[in-house]
Amino acid sequence: MATGFIRRVVTGHDENGKAIVISDGLAPVVNTSPLRPGYRSTDVWKTTAMPIPIAREEPDPTLGPKQFVPPMGTKMRISELPPEPEATHAMTSEQARELFAGAGHGPSLGFGQGKRHPMMHRTESVDYAIVLEGEVTMVMDDIDVVLKPGDVVVQRGTNHAWTNRSGKMARILFILMDGRFEPELAELFKSESGH
Repeated sequence: MATGFIRRVVTGHDENGKAIVISDGLAPVVNTSPLRPGYRSTDVWKTTAMPIPIAREEPDPTLGPKQFVPPMGTKMRISELPPEPEATHAMTSEQARELFAGAGHGPSLGFGQGKRHPMMHRTESVDYAIVLEGEVTMVMDDIDVVLKPGDVVVQRGTNHAWTNRSGKMARILFILMDGRFEPELAELFKSESGH
């Protein structure tokens, strides 16, 4: 795990209900992988219920086992994407699985299903992706979408990958929310994967 790079200020309440800051420092959970040099992803916060319980204080929910999005929960993450090396496209299916498993969402990987990028994946979630810095390309089944600072994607369980083809570092904010595919759509994905 790398050192933090995102300052996180968490608020709470004192014993009289007055607003206070309960922590102010670098977010402690930063994910990296030797399979993706230069990439860093910081888990800023996560929740595990809806509606979200709000207590005076709570333990840091980002610590503990890695998971993509908790059931009935949310996750906020900021990722730094370095320019993608050509070697990424030579990644084996085992390397791609290892990379995704290390981030807590191995089952979402679409590698080996004739996809356009080795890190193509689909998650049963609705994700808001906001480009903060640089340029990011969203690779989908048949199209690429170039995104610039301030652009927002509402990712609704679609197959995709994120890549940086710009030659400069990019930073993107993700807000991930647990979702559920409607039965008709879930059935399409079963036939696609051969299950």
